[in-house]
Amino acid sequence: MAGAVSLVGAGPGDPELWTLRALRRVEAADLVLYDALVDVDALRRVTKAQCFSVGKRARRDSVPQATINRLMIRAAKQGKRVVRLKGGDPFVFGRGAEEALALAQAGIPCEVVPGVSSAIAAAELAGIPVTHRGVASAFLVLAGHTMEAVDATLGAVQPHSMSIVFMMGVGTRGELASALMTHGWRPATPAAILCAASRPEAWTWTGLLSEVRSAVPPPGLAGVLIVGDVVSIRHALEVADAGRTDANNEVRSYGRNR
Repeated sequence: MAGAVSLVGAGPGDPELWTLRALRRVEAADLVLYDALVDVDALRRVTKAQCFSVGKRARRDSVPQATINRLMIRAAKQGKRVVRLKGGDPFVFGRGAEEALALAQAGIPCEVVPGVSSAIAAAELAGIPVTHRGVASAFLVLAGHTMEAVDATLGAVQPHSMSIVFMMGVGTRGELASALMTHGWRPATPAAILCAASRPEAWTWTGLLSEVRSAVPPPGLAGVLIVGDVVSIRHALEVADAGRTDANNEVRSYGRNR
């Protein structure tokens, strides 16, 4: 008896941003192995499957990747429908490709269900477009915790030629800001730190690149750092929307600073 595994993207956190296919796979699952950023209450409301946390968080104990691979393979060989539920998109800094390769080598059928990546969703929910005509025609996404790779990449990028999004960069925000300025980015470049995007505890900071190091995000919240002139669009949207209300008679806030 052979089951199958679905590598499913759960988006930035809010379960309303799950895709329809993601919801169907979770509903039909026998086993769900979920990441740390997944809304556990929402997960348990939509499935009767066994659900186990295998999430990884910086500087905390976590389940080794090899163990996760073995759990998926063993359950699938027992005929179970397995969902590996991952924050954001499975293939954007999510080790999804590593898991897909392990499953393929074990002869396990594998499906990838794309999710909304926090690389763009966090910015959008805060009123920041990663591209904007006349401001930025491209954006670059980097893992913020690998400083050697960051430094090498920034050395190949013309300053202010695009928006820069650092995933997993909140803890190294000071070092990242220094690296950017070393490579020619102006200290007055707009910047934003966006934590827990789409969730009730969402926190947003905006300021200048030179001020990033002094920003103090709430402890324990994962987030992204965005640098570029597109960050200024957020303020323009808030000014335009000041005093207006949406269909629910609530003022749009674009993730106001907490």
